[in-house]
Amino acid sequence: MKAKGGKAIYGASVGVLMLEARFPRIPGDMGNALTWPFPVLYKVVRDASPDRVVRNRAEGLLPAFISAAQELVADGAEGITTNCGFLSLYQENLAAAVGVPVAASSLMQVAMVNATLPPGKRAGILTISASSLSPEHLEKAGVPADTPIGTTEGGREFTRVILDDLPEMDVTAARADNVEAAERLMAEHADIGALVLECTNMIPYAAAIRRAVGVPVYSMATFVTWFQTALAPPRYPDV
Repeated sequence: MKAKGGKAIYGASVGVLMLEARFPRIPGDMGNALTWPFPVLYKVVRDASPDRVVRNRAEGLLPAFISAAQELVADGAEGITTNCGFLSLYQENLAAAVGVPVAASSLMQVAMVNATLPPGKRAGILTISASSLSPEHLEKAGVPADTPIGTTEGGREFTRVILDDLPEMDVTAARADNVEAAERLMAEHADIGALVLECTNMIPYAAAIRRAVGVPVYSMATFVTWFQTALAPPRYPDV
């Protein structure tokens, strides 16, 4: 048996482009390495603050994201993802620039989830900032324009802490913001059969949302796990 080289780092297939932030990243958060049952490679994109990426459409940051993605691939990543659903705007650009698969946004799951649901049911989206989530964000991710959208915006803790990049978060209040936003969305749209969490920082609250509203909840964790399984399929005995 001969081993082949060509990369700097082995054993981690997924490269994660990270916003530059200092808010708490609890277990479950995409930026907490303990979240993943497999190793990932991280690269922080400097000056890509949550406010700039979400509220200001990541203006002027495309070259920095492309450069960081290319560095991850050079180091050994075989697929690229990001830690912000609003980066659907850069999906096509990143895919064209790096030459490996790119899964830029959790929103890309919406069409796939819709295909799994019974007739008369559709996915709804829970986002950190409905006022910032534009038709272009949805279009770039392949999301139907009439998809119901709920938000934690205006809540007590979650959106404020994340987008203002605050150093401390009341996790109980953040969980309540997410659950209450999901419950409102479900109450407003009886045809919702599943939820897709736009924000990667919502992952820790997915189980609580599922318990509260009773429909499947998809997040960046479900998306990246699917992505990883294709990049590094599990090996089975005797095969």
